[in-house]
Amino acid sequence: MNVEYTGRQFEITPIARKHVEDGLTKIQKILGSNFETHVILSTEKRRHIAEITITVRNHAPIVGLSEAPEMTAAINGAMDRIERQAVKYKTRTISKKRQARKKLAQAGDGNSEVSLAVAVGGDLTTAVPVKVHSFPSVVKITETHIVQSSDSVSYKPLTLEEAVKEAEFRDREVFVFRDLQGRVKVLHRKKDGKMELIEAP
Repeated sequence: MNVEYTGRQFEITPIARKHVEDGLTKIQKILGSNFETHVILSTEKRRHIAEITITVRNHAPIVGLSEAPEMTAAINGAMDRIERQAVKYKTRTISKKRQARKKLAQAGDGNSEVSLAVAVGGDLTTAVPVKVHSFPSVVKITETHIVQSSDSVSYKPLTLEEAVKEAEFRDREVFVFRDLQGRVKVLHRKKDGKMELIEAP
């Protein structure tokens, strides 16, 4: 695990480093140790801002941004956001692997049932044929639930860069905003983790 620190009007103290490394220990349990981390700690007036970016191989960066009256609280907030995104990333990865295995099994014999011979008592002469059934890894939900969310909409005009940071900060998969010319745009995070920009006509 490689960690790079940047301080903007803030001195990187041992306490701040310890908070970051404690948080990254949790992230390691989810993602493993094969990622790089860039930590930017800054102060603006009385606000402390922590921006932590984790880069996993072959995946879009995971960004946690948080501000608080104290730096330790800002670091904890950023780590919480990263942890939520890391769990989503890991869940998507496991789901893709399961689906790939299922397709491979179905392609092998055209049937999701696999025939095995199980030895009883450790002797192959007493082997009994057994059928193993595979079940779908994802349960389909037929009923749609609509929930109104004001947290996914920006009420002030934003540049594209500001909108991306705001969507990361609010931990939203879909984020609606107006650009500086007043056009409505939508940021959507796809299943592969990449951000997609949709412009309303």
